[in-house]
Amino acid sequence: MKLIPRLQSSALAALMALGLAGLSPEYAAAQDGSPPRIVIGPGVIEPMPIAAPVFVDEGGAGELARDLSRVVASDLVGTGFFREIPENAFISRITAFDGGIAFEDWKAINAQVLITGAVQASGDRITVKFRAYDVFNGQPIEGAALQFAGTRAGWRRMAHKVADVVYAKITGEGGYFDSRVVFVSESGPKNARLKRLAVMDYDGANVQFLTDSAAIVLAPRFSPSGDRILYTSYETGFPRITLMDVGSLKRRTLEEQAGTMTFAPRFSPDGGSVVFSLERGGNTDIYLMNLASGSVGQLTNAPSIETAPSFSPDGSQIVFESDRSGAPQIYIMPTGGGEARRVSGGEGRYGTPVWSPRGDLIAFTKQNAGRFHIGVMRSDGSEERLLTASFLDEGPTWAPNGRVIMFTRETAGAGGQASLWSVDITGRNLKQIPTEGPASDPAWSPLLP
Repeated sequence: MKLIPRLQSSALAALMALGLAGLSPEYAAAQDGSPPRIVIGPGVIEPMPIAAPVFVDEGGAGELARDLSRVVASDLVGTGFFREIPENAFISRITAFDGGIAFEDWKAINAQVLITGAVQASGDRITVKFRAYDVFNGQPIEGAALQFAGTRAGWRRMAHKVADVVYAKITGEGGYFDSRVVFVSESGPKNARLKRLAVMDYDGANVQFLTDSAAIVLAPRFSPSGDRILYTSYETGFPRITLMDVGSLKRRTLEEQAGTMTFAPRFSPDGGSVVFSLERGGNTDIYLMNLASGSVGQLTNAPSIETAPSFSPDGSQIVFESDRSGAPQIYIMPTGGGEARRVSGGEGRYGTPVWSPRGDLIAFTKQNAGRFHIGVMRSDGSEERLLTASFLDEGPTWAPNGRVIMFTRETAGAGGQASLWSVDITGRNLKQIPTEGPASDPAWSPLLP
């Protein structure tokens, strides 16, 4: 699929980026000639009302035009920042992509943003074009007007790309809809679970299985380019790190040393190295492997358990979990090893830290007073915020824009099952990701090329 710059639109002022600091997003009406925007302020979230009429069928598209527009609207509404105005409230109809817009009719139903589009299909090829309008100013939103071309099979990606552009122009942040999530698909009773790797769109659609259930698999992780996956496999009877090519499904085992176990792998930001845990003789430390040369260096050397390493976005530091203080806590060290500093300071046990792609926050799992939480903190340990609480929440992974976290939630009891959930970094918009059965260990890909 290729992206074709096509449509022109008028100038629009730069939009305010979203932040954290315990504040919630609201929208501001364009009463002074300024564009619609998401702004930060205290109080209850008031989603921005948008209208997304069914895309126009310009030939051969049929139901595909409606399906595309529904995915675009679902992506935006799913963020919690937007509210879709129902179709039965529309006064005007969009019957031609290049036709005039009756802005007064859209103002009358309080639409802040209007998204129009058209789809043309010929054989296996389709073309999708769209525009987003600032209703109250009666102008197209600058940069929110493009055209995509590709195959019918890629129609959902085109819809996600449309939503990514609209989201970015209104929030000032990067999109995350055109991305995938690798996870562990589970089946069978809780005491004898079968597990296999699977990959899906961020919203649970287009599931593809990457392995069978012959061996237990854990902790998959995407490469920065999204073309490879690291995971832990029990195929040999011992945990071993495996590297898989997503396109060909070819795989190879990394760092096979007799009498050792390797697990918790993660790529470096440039994709050239892998940091992981290795257990030998009852002691677990963190190691770094160069994928090109195969050379391995030991980064920690302590009698405690050191695991769950994750690079900072610039590759200069590694955050990890260690029980060197008597209970699992979060530490940061230079990428080359050396002295580590503890950054977690609250009550309870901390684990599975992972650095935000923006570099501003570290997500983690916390256990305290019989409850599990997903939380975030600054890299110096300040401004800790717990975003969730349940019987068992664990294993956070970041969306490509650093705004949303996906994680595993498991219910209690003999019949308890794992499922995938997501939450905004404000702690709002907690929701379950639909999967066909139990699922765990999600890892978000970068935006797709």
